[in-house]
Parts: sequence; C-alpha cells; structure tokens
Amino acid sequence: MDRLHNTVRPYAWGSVTAIPELLGTEPTGEPQAELWMGAHPGAPSLVDRGTGPVTLTEVIAADPGHELGPETVAAFGPRLPFLLKLLAAGAPLSLQVHPDREQARAGYAEEEALGVPADAPHRTYKDAGHKPELLCALTPFEGLCGFRPPEETAGLLEALGVDELKPYADILRAHPSEHALREVLTAVLSADREAMAGTVAQAAEAAGRLADTPGPWSDACAAYAGIAHHYPGDPGVIAAMLLHHVRLQPGEALHLGAGVPHAYLGGLGVEIMANSDNVLRCGLTPKHVDVPGLLRVVRFEAGDPAVLRPEASPDGEEVYDTPAEEFRLSRHLLAPGSPARGLPAGRAQILLCTAGEIAVTATGRDAAELTLTPGRSVWVPAAESVEAAGSGTLFRATVAPRPH
Repeated sequence: MDRLHNTVRPYAWGSVTAIPELLGTEPTGEPQAELWMGAHPGAPSLVDRGTGPVTLTEVIAADPGHELGPETVAAFGPRLPFLLKLLAAGAPLSLQVHPDREQARAGYAEEEALGVPADAPHRTYKDAGHKPELLCALTPFEGLCGFRPPEETAGLLEALGVDELKPYADILRAHPSEHALREVLTAVLSADREAMAGTVAQAAEAAGRLADTPGPWSDACAAYAGIAHHYPGDPGVIAAMLLHHVRLQPGEALHLGAGVPHAYLGGLGVEIMANSDNVLRCGLTPKHVDVPGLLRVVRFEAGDPAVLRPEASPDGEEVYDTPAEEFRLSRHLLAPGSPARGLPAGRAQILLCTAGEIAVTATGRDAAELTLTPGRSVWVPAAESVEAAGSGTLFRATVAPRPH
C-alpha cells in the first residue's frame, strides 16, 4: 500500500477555508475546490515506492492485474474506473447533467468525426464514458437535485408574483409532467438572454423577499436568491427554480444518475464518480452551454431527490448503495479500543480519513503500517488486504463487486 500525494484544484467556486481546515494547513487565500485522489489524467495522485514520486496512472499501467485485480481489468480495462474527491463548495457550481453510456459514446464519436479539438472550449464530450456520481456530506451541504413535481413549482412561481413567470406556471399546471418540464426548461434556456436578464432580476428580488418571510418557500428562495447574487441575469437561475432544493446533514449523500439536473451550492463532502469528464451545462457558468445537446440528455422526470443514508453491514462497514458499476463508497466509524476492521483484497481501494486518526496495516508478510489523519489517503492494490483501527472516520472507495 502507498500513501497518496494529491492535487488540489483551485476552481473559482471553491471554499478558501474548508479543505485547509480539514487538512490542518494554513489557507492560501485562494479557492481550494477539489482534492483529487486517483488516476485521472488531469491530476493523478503520486506515490513513492522508494525510487521517487510517480503517478498512480504509471503504477497501474506497470501491473494492472496486481493493482486493480483481474475482475476489474476484465470489466474496465487497465485503468482505475473511478475518481475520489474532497469537494469544498464556497459558491454555486454550474447547473448540469451527465449523459448515459449510449449518449456519451454517440456524442464523443460525433465530435471526433467533426474534428472538434479535445481542448476546445465548445467541446462537450471529452471521452466516451458516462459519469454517475455520489456526494456524501461531511458538513451540512446544500444543493439542487432533480425536478420538483410541476404543480409544486407552479405554486412557487406564482408565489414570486413576477408577471413574466406566469406563462411558465400555466404550462406546468396544464400539461403532463414530462411535457411541461421539457417545454418550460426549453423556453427558459432558449429565450433572448437580454430579455431574460430582466426577468431573472425580478425573480431574484422576489425570492429574496420570500426568503425573509416564514413559509414553505423561504429555504429554497434563500438558495435561489444566493444563486442570482453569484450569477446575475443568468437564465440558469430560473432553470434552478424547477429543481428540488436539498440540504444534507453529515453522513447523508446524493446519488446522481444520468440525465438528472443538479448543482452543488455549498458545503464540504466526499465525492466519488466514474472516471469521466462529460458534463452538459444548463447555466450558472461562464463555460459553454449547449442547449440542444443538453435537452437531448436531460431526463424530464419529477420525483424525490435520491438522498441516501448508509446501510450497515454485519462487520460494521456502512455502505452507500448505488447502481453504479464503476465505484462503491462506504465508511467505517472507528472507536478507540474497538477491534481492527479487515478490508479484504480482490479490488483496488483508496482509503480516506476524514476525522480522527486511523492506522492502516497490511495483513500479509509485509506488515507495513500507515497512519492517516484528516484529508490523508492511501492506495491499496487489489492483491493486498489491510486492517484499519483507531478512532475516527474512514471512507473506503473501491470498484463495485461484479454480479456472478
């Protein structure tokens, strides 16, 4: 096993303090948005096996069977199929969706055939993969996830009292759910940007008033007003009003499948996802927004947001169950003096400490031990089994077991 040396991504929406506070380091004064753990080519983790730092990508390529396990290599090829992150949102992220496998393959092939450069700002599909993801809150965490039932959103738009929003409310009440959501989102994102800016400003002002008035919309409207503060005039503010406003408590998680519109607004969490860069944006971003492409990918399905709580296994491991094949996220809450928890071999693992102090010990002939403190992580090859003991919280990221 190897201690991971990881890269912090300084995206503008990142918190200045959350990741440094977890790591116990001094803030730099710049946003620190994401700490990446894994073998993504954009910022692979480094390990040192005695000959100097090398990327985890190179380590895996040198012996995929040992590092990933034969089952993972057979399913996904000689690459780690997931990426683990600490995500610290100090401002809203873009409102976005991810494609499913078939859409990703088709979109990637189309842009390749058109000769769109891989680094072009208007390129949508960076690879041929889908991107299911899971966000587990470490602090109270706020986000938007999935469409609210249209009749409920109609009530919100009517409560705002903005004349320009009334036609949208009428559509949401008059048509079947899927048709209504499609029509309103299309209208909002396709409208004249200058004309829409005035509507956004009025809606933001009204949301601010509702946020200060006790009632069913105060919490959500506080979020929408905050989004409008960061992105004045952006049509994505109105699009955001179609979505559930979600508050996660520490330990709760959001699972985001293909086509589900979502945005993270604030908080610190552990995020795991399939190792893909494919994102289609609805707004709340200076980046490229491909409205026709987005509308082909969005699933216009209203329902409850997929808030997950971990399910405890007999051995004490708490699992966040999702249908994703590329990853499995779980956590161990370890108490002083409790027996060591065995973490069996078979699939590659990244172990991340988020609280306390955890000792990770190899159980084979090499009885090496590494101590993890908050924000520190370790790579465990598939061929190795380890035990964890101590006092604190340990997240375990691995590949989902294959059905037999």
